Amino acid sequence: MADRFARIDPQTLVTPFQDHGAALALVDLQDLAPDAVRHPPPCPLIGLGDRDHPAAACCDLLVEPPVSLDMLVTAIEAQPKAAAVLVQLLRLTDGMDMGAALVAESMAYGLLQGSAGHARWLAEREPQGQYRPGTVHVLRDGDRLDICLDRPEADNAIDRAMRDALRDAFDLAALDRDIASIRLRSTGRSFSLGADLAEFGTTRDPATAHAIRMATLPAHAMAGCADRLDVHVQGGCVGSGLEMAAFAGHLTASRLAWFQLPELAMGILPGAGGCVSVARRIGRQRAALMMLSGRRISARTALDWGLVDAIMDG
Repeated sequence: MADRFARIDPQTLVTPFQDHGAALALVDLQDLAPDAVRHPPPCPLIGLGDRDHPAAACCDLLVEPPVSLDMLVTAIEAQPKAAAVLVQLLRLTDGMDMGAALVAESMAYGLLQGSAGHARWLAEREPQGQYRPGTVHVLRDGDRLDICLDRPEADNAIDRAMRDALRDAFDLAALDRDIASIRLRSTGRSFSLGADLAEFGTTRDPATAHAIRMATLPAHAMAGCADRLDVHVQGGCVGSGLEMAAFAGHLTASRLAWFQLPELAMGILPGAGGCVSVARRIGRQRAALMMLSGRRISARTALDWGLVDAIMDG
C-alpha cells in the first residue's frame, strides 16, 4: 500500500499545497504543531494518531475503527474530485448558519451532479427494481404530529412523492408552534435505505436540480423544528434517511440498526442535508470519515460517536 500515497512533509502545509494532482494528503499528527495547517490542501487531509493531539483539528478526518486507511485510500482514489469537493464543503460550513450551510451543500451537490464521476456511476449502475409509489402518513393528535414512512417493500426508499409529502409535513410543523412534539417513524425492517436510486439522473441540469432542492427538500423545514423532533430508527438508516434523521433533537436506534453514507461511490456527496445534520451531530471529522469511506457503522458505534442519543428496541 505504501506506493498508493505519499506522507507529506508538514512544512508543505504552511505554504500553498503544490501537488494539484494529489487525491489525498496523509500526515502523522506527532509531526504537526497545533497551528501547522495554515493552507489546507485542496484534497482530503488524513491524520494518523491520537484524536486528542493538539494538531488533530487541522485534519479533515482521522483514521479510526471501523474504517481503515486502506478503505479510505481506495474510496477516495475512485472518486477524487467528489472527495475534494466534500472536504472543502465541510470546512466551509463548519460553524456556518444552518440555512446558509444547506444552500452551500446543495450547490456543491449540483456541481458534482454535472461531473464525469457521477456520469460514470449513472452509466454503470445496475437496473433498479420497480415498486409502488411511497406513502407518508401524517397524523395530528392535539399538540403532537406523527409522521410515518410507509414503503416497506422498498425498505422505505424515498421517492419524489414521499419527499414532497415530508416537506409539506415539516413545513406545517415548523410554522405551527402549537405542535409541541413531532415523531418520525417508519414501517418495515429498515428505517430508510435513502433516496430512490431509480430517480437519480432524471434532472440532468445542475442549476434546475438545485432550484428543485431549494423548493422541495425536507431538510430546510426540519432545521426549523429540530428541537421538537423525535426520531427512532430500525435496521438500515442510509443516505437521505440518515441525513434527515440526524436533524432530530432526540434520535434513538434499535440495537441492530446500522448507518451508512454511500454517496461518494456515486460521484456525489450527501445532498439531503447530511453534510450539515450529520456533521453537527458527530463533528466534521467523523462525518468525513463516514462520507469518504462509505463504511457502515453499528448502533453501538453511532452511540459512542453521538450520532444517536440512545439504543432502545420496541
